[in-house]
Amino acid sequence: MRQDIEDRAIRLGKYIIRTGATVRQAARAFGMSKSSVHKDVHERLRSAHPGLYAEVREILDYHHAVRHLRGGAATRRRWRLIRQQQETAGLPRDLIR
Repeated sequence: MRQDIEDRAIRLGKYIIRTGATVRQAARAFGMSKSSVHKDVHERLRSAHPGLYAEVREILDYHHAVRHLRGGAATRRRWRLIRQQQETAGLPRDLIR
């Protein structure tokens, strides 16, 4: 494996451990696609630095386990905002979902 790619995988792993970031957050911070981050931390990091990989894996497993909760919370926030906007616009209560 190329040394620069291996170094990038290690930097990503350390960033995820330090911040507790999700794959999407790490991708945004490093200016990469989430599929590249995923490949770096799941495949390349495993062979480059197994100890770091184990720590990163724990964090990513946690994010995977709670993603359905985050999705539900985001939907709840979105609908709450829509209802507030409709009420502010003066729509009758029965027209609001």
